[in-house]
Amino acid sequence: QVQLVESGGGSVQPGGSLRLSCAASGSIFIFGIYTMDWYRQAPGKQRELVAAITNDDDTNYADSVKGRFTISKDNAKNSVYLQMNSLKPEDTAVYYCHAAHISRNYWGQGTQVTVSS
Repeated sequence: QVQLVESGGGSVQPGGSLRLSCAASGSIFIFGIYTMDWYRQAPGKQRELVAAITNDDDTNYADSVKGRFTISKDNAKNSVYLQMNSLKPEDTAVYYCHAAHISRNYWGQGTQVTVSS
């Protein structure tokens, strides 16, 4: 059984920062081979890809977060992170951690991020 557990969400004012963490666990889960992603879903909107990091540490970002968000991972800790700076109200959403490798993919339960003055 594979589990992805997010943490670090919360409420912040515009211009503020948050750091999301996602810890992966499971006896069959080999963290280093997976592409790890962060998705988000705002009320009434579809879930969208925010950032991704491959097993080779290549990264990819949605245009809306480029230059503000940074994805990173620590294979030794089976963890992936999303540093979010210069947050805007439109960043408000539930953020989900996702792991994908060939036909396997797993989701976390999500963590709420609210950006409001």
